[in-house]
Amino acid sequence: MMILPISLTIAAGAALINLWLAMRVGRVRMSEKVSIGDGGNERLIRRMRAHSNYVENTPFVLILLALVELGLGPSLWLWGLGMLYLVARILHAFGMDGLGWGRSAGVVISMLTQLGLAIAALATVYLTPMGITSASVTETVVVEK
Repeated sequence: MMILPISLTIAAGAALINLWLAMRVGRVRMSEKVSIGDGGNERLIRRMRAHSNYVENTPFVLILLALVELGLGPSLWLWGLGMLYLVARILHAFGMDGLGWGRSAGVVISMLTQLGLAIAALATVYLTPMGITSASVTETVVVEK
């Protein structure tokens, strides 16, 4: 059995952030009494977009993270990149609530994280020396009874 500790940990953290973002939307829905859609409510629209943006981007990061970890093995830079992404998404959510620099920082860090993982994935494939393998052929003898 192969366990990917970085990917599993970051995916668990990502799931918790997803729940947190959904609860934030739910709290505004309840306080503003908007059960379907956004009701034109600016605060709800911002919370919904923060959650949607998270859901739009996080699968790419998690897939790339897992595949790079599978290809290269666990490393400190992968831990750092995964944690940085999660912090960026929290900053983005607070930025959507009015912490202006948080949104900008969250977007930039998220994009750079995805770019870094995409480059690492491509480098893993195209810059990793591939060993030459050979197969030996043996003769098979069939014995009839």
